[in-house]
Amino acid sequence: MSRPYPLDPVALTETLVAIDSRNPSLVAGAPGEQACAQQLAEILHGWGFAVRLETVAPGRCNVVARIGPAGVAPLVLNGHLDVVGTDGMTHPPFTPTHRDGSLFARGATDMKGGVAAMCVAAARAARRDLAGELIVAAVCDEEFGSIGTAHLLETMRDEGIAPTGAVITEPTRLAIVPAHKGFVWMEVHVEGRAAHGSRHDVGIDANRRAAQLLMALDTFEREVLTQRTHPRLGRASLHVPFVQGGTGWSTYADGCTVRIERRTLPGEPAERVLEELADLVTHLQRVDPTYAATVKACGAQPPLELDERHALVTACVDAARATGLPGDLDGLTCWTDAALFASAGIPALCFGPGDIARAHAATEWVEVAQLEQAAGALEQLCLAWARPR
Repeated sequence: MSRPYPLDPVALTETLVAIDSRNPSLVAGAPGEQACAQQLAEILHGWGFAVRLETVAPGRCNVVARIGPAGVAPLVLNGHLDVVGTDGMTHPPFTPTHRDGSLFARGATDMKGGVAAMCVAAARAARRDLAGELIVAAVCDEEFGSIGTAHLLETMRDEGIAPTGAVITEPTRLAIVPAHKGFVWMEVHVEGRAAHGSRHDVGIDANRRAAQLLMALDTFEREVLTQRTHPRLGRASLHVPFVQGGTGWSTYADGCTVRIERRTLPGEPAERVLEELADLVTHLQRVDPTYAATVKACGAQPPLELDERHALVTACVDAARATGLPGDLDGLTCWTDAALFASAGIPALCFGPGDIARAHAATEWVEVAQLEQAAGALEQLCLAWARPR
């Protein structure tokens, strides 16, 4: 780069969204984050950060940039560089386009706008009077397996770095978000018995037995999950994204696979969620001793909940209000890497520009004004965090 890159969150967002960083675990043949990570690493180095480009998997990189008094109350600013697919988009996905005060591109709101805001905020704060260290981490793979943040946390632990807080700049419409939902993926394989379609005396239809499970799930959600609520997250929920069974018109299905996603609230551990599903299957077996099905866990991520009286929450509120924002608290129904920080014992919350409702959508945009507002509030937080309160 022949000249210093401007400390401008809009310009940086434009640069980042112009680089195709689709997640190859979601889109076959996608390039991954490496090119985007390399560009950001170069910019941060030019701004005076000590920058490390870490390869997490082939073609999958984290950018870890540090600035300020080393080891003093480290504050992590974290965001992901990967984006989802672009099929069906209503505008060019990797050509940043301005219209009506907003910037349109894949990743504009989820979440290269947030990454740009946190990088600019840290760089601006470092040119003033930092009392503590800032660790800016732009990671890979949040949209699939979160191997980037998992690697970051492992590396920090191995190096003896003990962050005192983490802000994940996911799109929150500039609200401070100390809580979000988690999820559990589960699979039930319902057994049947294959037979000719005319042999009702022999065949057992796994698909119809799967329908009994679906009805039990419907009742469970209506009678149980609607009663489990959180003041900022609403109620727990489930849905069935996949049902597959059968081989042909005239054959009884010998098996049917049902996949279930449970969106969980704080206080709902994955183990208990799996037990509840197993209990539903057990009930069906009590009603019909010939009912056969197996339950399998397929993956889970925990919810997030940070006490709203925690210093990180109040500091974010103060920083937002100091820069003219209302400093409102809110919750997210989606999952973020913030929960991984919390699981590692690091207080974490979300705060960033844009709206999660536009994430993964055919039309994705972020308000230009919110990019600068987010950068301003985060700069104030960076300056205030390590100081006595």
